[in-house]
Amino acid sequence: MPNTALSPVSGSATTDLAALLAKVPELAAEIAREAAKRDLERELPFEAFRQFKEAGLGTLRIPVSLGGPGGSVVDYIETIMALGAADSNVAHALRSHFNFTESLLLNPNTAIDRTQLGRVLAGKLFGGAHTEQGTKRPGEVTTRLTKSGDSFRLNGRKWYATGTAFSDFASFSAWNEEDQLVSLLLPVDRKGITILDDWDGMGQRLTASGGVLLDDVEVLPHEISTRGLDTQVGRHTSTLRQLHLAASMAGAVRGAVAEGTDYVRRQARSAAHSAAETANADPFVQKILGEIAAGSFAVDTLIRESARALDRSVEAFGTGDPDGLEAALIESALTTARTQIVASQIALAAATNVFELGGGSATSRHLNLDRHWRNIRTVLNHNPLLHKARVVGDYYINGTTTHLEEGRVF
Repeated sequence: MPNTALSPVSGSATTDLAALLAKVPELAAEIAREAAKRDLERELPFEAFRQFKEAGLGTLRIPVSLGGPGGSVVDYIETIMALGAADSNVAHALRSHFNFTESLLLNPNTAIDRTQLGRVLAGKLFGGAHTEQGTKRPGEVTTRLTKSGDSFRLNGRKWYATGTAFSDFASFSAWNEEDQLVSLLLPVDRKGITILDDWDGMGQRLTASGGVLLDDVEVLPHEISTRGLDTQVGRHTSTLRQLHLAASMAGAVRGAVAEGTDYVRRQARSAAHSAAETANADPFVQKILGEIAAGSFAVDTLIRESARALDRSVEAFGTGDPDGLEAALIESALTTARTQIVASQIALAAATNVFELGGGSATSRHLNLDRHWRNIRTVLNHNPLLHKARVVGDYYINGTTTHLEEGRVF
């Protein structure tokens, strides 16, 4: 990887990878506590993010050479799946942070990058919002950055600000006065930045994925950089963002398995016409739960395979072999797309079938089992699965890689 010859950035990160990963189960258990109740009452999980920061897990992907623990993509994705099993909202809302840290690791290391690395190692979290509502097509930007004396002013309204409410810094895209699309990285408490928390989706209700109002926000020159999805780093991080979403979904499936099992053991009754006296002895209940658990295992396995493909892409960045890097980027994009196509079907079926474990009581609002289906369906609506399948088919038939190279939906 790049940067391996650089001196470590000072910070307070835990550099022992095993010790850091050992914190995940306990953290997940804490996050899972009253997760169903939080969803019902729409209580944003600020405490979960405080605990995440305290554990130092935001540094996971920082290499040892830069003062971090050196976790792999597999380590990171396993962590997201574990947190997603506790609350897929928390897992999903970390996507911008890990996208940001990945970009830092793979881009040429400048003085500004070193500053940001120091912030990550000190426990800061990064969010952001680039999409806007009311445009003709997704990805179009109307937010403007204008010169004002020695600094600049930012005005606009963003959407899909997932995780920004829990972050310390956030990135926003805008057009400057030269009609260049630029990215601004700003502290979220700067005057003029208002996080609206107006996300109204049926699922992932607690990700703070709504709007951000940018009202005459001061921007300093060093806070401005260029954006590029179609760069090789941009393509890698775009694929990583897709896998992060899938890992959040996988967590929701794990959650359905755990809560479905608990429901059968604690509350479910056998049907009136069942030969079994109890639900846990009913062979049909056992069969359904076995299928749901097998589905969760299949989803996890697919996602791990994609994570390994992304680790190979990271390794290719450090080889100096442009052809090898290009091949690795195509393969990781293709692998992640195939994973999402199949995992989506398995995940939705598992979250639906959890209701076959019992009667009317399985639909109790108190249990809130339907949130797993709602969360999975919402995650899957982020990008067009039908388009993914078509692109994969075009690749197999015609060798077409156009959309696999865009750095947008793959």
